[in-house]
Amino acid sequence: MNRKNIVITGASSGLGMEMARQFAKMGKNLGICARHIENLEALKGELLKINPEIQVEVEALDVNDHDQVFVVFKKFKAAFGDIDRMILNAGMGKGASIGTGYFHANKQTAETNFVALLAQAEASLEIMREQKHGHLVAISSISGFRGYRRALTVYAATKAAVTNLCEGMYIDLMGTDIKVSCVHPGFIRSEINEKVKKVPFIVDTQTGVKAMVKAIEKEKLNSHVPFWPWAILRYVFPIMPRSMLRKMS
Repeated sequence: MNRKNIVITGASSGLGMEMARQFAKMGKNLGICARHIENLEALKGELLKINPEIQVEVEALDVNDHDQVFVVFKKFKAAFGDIDRMILNAGMGKGASIGTGYFHANKQTAETNFVALLAQAEASLEIMREQKHGHLVAISSISGFRGYRRALTVYAATKAAVTNLCEGMYIDLMGTDIKVSCVHPGFIRSEINEKVKKVPFIVDTQTGVKAMVKAIEKEKLNSHVPFWPWAILRYVFPIMPRSMLRKMS
């Protein structure tokens, strides 16, 4: 199916912004939303330079304002007529070891990466169930397959929850024209990890997002990108000794 009208949350920076650029090159109409409206307006101008023939709609949205998620998604529905694909990309990576005085940061990551994503999924599927078609995409992480320490403890837990949520939605919607996909990026350079210097197998934003877009277009339930090495390591992580995981995080 041709997914013409695409909405991306967390589009004002990083992976979301680059996805918007790459989908614009493919001729897709785009609904972009995030907290930083000035970045979105600048991105809209850039997208229309990339492809003047597309429609670009901009909305300010903090995904932790759950009521507003439903309002904004309905605005995109009204603007496009139908929403063919929703990409739930907004997230964060704040945090520290549990019990070290950073509950506020760990809580913020948990709420943004899972509870807010649940709100986005609810709002998306209300629209898709009504229009009887669509493609829901959630961005998880390769870190969601095991537990990690320090700043990754809560982050990895939220991504595991996202992966399981997607499988549940997929099973619930089997036999319909609504598809669910969960993308598990490996290490892709973006604002969330720009201060981390030593990262194995990391790729630049454009390369990583190109792999994400390719995976999204295939509409499989689970994908691990870039394919090398993450599609292989996805099976290694579950059996990796915890002592090795400790060294990695």
